[in-house]
Amino acid sequence: MSRAAKEAIADLDRRLIAEHERDFDLFEMLNEQQRRSGILHGSRPICPYPRPYFLESSRYQAIRAAAAHLFGAFNAITQAALGDAALMAELGVTEKEARWARLDPGFENVSITSRLDTFLAGDGFAFLEYNGENPAGVGDQVSLERLFDNVPAVREFISNERVTFPRPMERLLAAVLDAYSRSGGEKAKPMIAIVDWEGVDTAAEFELLADYFRSAGLDAMICDPHELGLSGTRLHARGSEIDIFFKRVIIHEFLERFDETHPLYVALENRDVCMINPFRSKIPHKKSSFAILTAERYERLFTPAQLSAIRAHVPWTRVVRESRTLFRGVEHDLPGLIRRERSSFVIKPNDDYGGHGIVFGWEADESAWDDAISEALDQGHIVQLRVPVEKAAMPYFDENGARMVEQNVDFDPFLFAGDVEGGMVRLGAGSLVNITQGGTEAALGIIDDL
Repeated sequence: MSRAAKEAIADLDRRLIAEHERDFDLFEMLNEQQRRSGILHGSRPICPYPRPYFLESSRYQAIRAAAAHLFGAFNAITQAALGDAALMAELGVTEKEARWARLDPGFENVSITSRLDTFLAGDGFAFLEYNGENPAGVGDQVSLERLFDNVPAVREFISNERVTFPRPMERLLAAVLDAYSRSGGEKAKPMIAIVDWEGVDTAAEFELLADYFRSAGLDAMICDPHELGLSGTRLHARGSEIDIFFKRVIIHEFLERFDETHPLYVALENRDVCMINPFRSKIPHKKSSFAILTAERYERLFTPAQLSAIRAHVPWTRVVRESRTLFRGVEHDLPGLIRRERSSFVIKPNDDYGGHGIVFGWEADESAWDDAISEALDQGHIVQLRVPVEKAAMPYFDENGARMVEQNVDFDPFLFAGDVEGGMVRLGAGSLVNITQGGTEAALGIIDDL
């Protein structure tokens, strides 16, 4: 970020602390507005910041370009895996997941709405995970922005410093309707069903999305997978036919409970519903897809531009198994390498969410790390090279007042049919920056390179 931009933001932070250090009425107002707007995880307001997180325009554009290349690479992996059982197995896709993934969605892109979890560091960035299933947070941006209507210093800064805000919900709707049309949908006012288990912690966002879809002229409902039925081969719930199945339910949780007799399978097999995202989104969603991206023997799958983006922005990743592998140009026994270089690696489950099961080598003792390696060998977890993470100083409020805190930043751009529009900004004090694990979220503001 330019010196001028940094100084302008620092001046804003000093003013915010000076004017609001003990402004408990403002803090309660901001929390209450989050409760009303659904900016919650469960019942917890998730934004303790009186201003947005500012990302300079040049860096945002660089992330957008690289993310588009990664999206193309994920499409390439998916198409290759659909015709290659060995690659499907290498990714850890189960037989049942593969069977449902082969249902033709009627459009080319593997994911219509997705998210790349990204760490910023210095002038660079690294893509660590891909949420290809249906990411949370798309509906948060506008609601988070509205918080700052209550903070005069922020309103003034935004008007004077050439700050713009992304519009992810608009891009989401456009991408969804395009996919619906490409899949054969013809209704001017299709019914969209947002589908997940009743009572999940992210349910507040479903209301935000449903309200937005309705405001744009669609019919919308929120329902549980158990409520779905068939009228012929048409999917319905609560007496209405469903044209667009907006999947928020996690695929492996759905497949644990249902088989091919479920109404959704019949409707998809007959191309009588448009599913966002299709079951094949599970293929690149597996964290092992990053092992495919960074393994020399799969380079044939990718274009030169995709390979360039992978080499610049994707950390070395492998599925943990008894094998030999190249690391920084030298061949190693993989488990031995992970064991010796504990502080350089993180182990992650291949297919989980919310930060569950992640073990950071630099935070684990030798015994805990050995246990993590043993479990990884047994369960097919992945190991990934540690990357630096940027810390940001942010004004922060809680029951003790307002102060400046340093937080690790996890910037997660949203992709809509491969094009980035905005992203989730997650912040936290620890290595695991995740809302489910107590992390926080800020609005994203794009600031011109002053």
